[in-house]
Amino acid sequence: MTEQRSNVVVIGGGTGSSALLSGLKQYPLNLSAIVTTFDSGGSSGVLREEFGFPPFGDLRKCLVALSDQNRFSESLSTASEFRFSAESSLNGHTVGNLLLAALTSMHGDVEHAVQLMSQMLGVDGEVIPVSLQSADLCARLSDGSILRGESTIDLRNGDTPGIAEVYLDPPADTNPRALEAIASADAIVMGPGDLFTSIIPNLLTGQIADAIAQSDAKKIYICNLMTKRGETGDFDASDFAREIVRYLDGTLLDAVLVNSRAIPDDILARYAEEGAGQVQHSEADLIRFTRTTLAAPMSVNHPKVRHDPDLLAKSVFKALEMVGVDAVPAANMHDSLRPVIPFSPEVAVGMSD
Repeated sequence: MTEQRSNVVVIGGGTGSSALLSGLKQYPLNLSAIVTTFDSGGSSGVLREEFGFPPFGDLRKCLVALSDQNRFSESLSTASEFRFSAESSLNGHTVGNLLLAALTSMHGDVEHAVQLMSQMLGVDGEVIPVSLQSADLCARLSDGSILRGESTIDLRNGDTPGIAEVYLDPPADTNPRALEAIASADAIVMGPGDLFTSIIPNLLTGQIADAIAQSDAKKIYICNLMTKRGETGDFDASDFAREIVRYLDGTLLDAVLVNSRAIPDDILARYAEEGAGQVQHSEADLIRFTRTTLAAPMSVNHPKVRHDPDLLAKSVFKALEMVGVDAVPAANMHDSLRPVIPFSPEVAVGMSD
């Protein structure tokens, strides 16, 4: 008898999505990754500027994360992540970005290029560019000034005013394949990743916020481990969740996952020098934006604070069960994942606070 698998759509980009996907692929789930295509820095930015290609970096990372572990695919995955020296004629490009650029040039179609690389890597699942159109990610700051370009927003000085909103210029339509994935999803998982440059950009493309809002799929957000100077410097978990709900036009989340693992003082001190700190969570505040908050140890704290792929995937899989997704139970679930907030509709207000 064929095992029935739930359809899980991961929305995001960067190292957060790749960490989640590399862990989740060990579980009996049908995985699709909808990936932001509005990066403007590094190797992706150079290829975009020179050839007009969409940014390949986040697509590449998600393809590698979902790749098969047979000998050939593993070797190709490792090679795809190799980055040439910035001082060389290859100017800091990764092999995977160059391969996607070559395939796109050969076939004139970025989706075809992604599908071909998926076959080469033995990808189990789908990696879907959120949009096939070019656009700049822009941020309007609290003083009314505008920043243009994902890398400009991401790397700006932390002393500049906070972000009031982000938007795309020009507006970009959503890839129809992304809308199809959402329509068939049993669960939509957003995050982890930089809030304003990796997660929310996906929600800015035409129709996608409405598609998520109208979907019967359970909506889960994985909160960041640490704040980020210049973007989310003073945010707690409810501030992160508030912004997700805001860009989903007030649609409540079914679950928010927060990290319960303590971070050593010496590491916190190092982050404090960069204007960052551990994301705290308040039960009274989070209840306005989510039906359930789930706390679990999800971080690895050396040398930098990052999501541990295995702990993260276990937490998400358990969360799928707890919010009613018909996922197949997995062995060795850690029991430390616990619901800390019951949903109370009486306080599910103040979405734009």
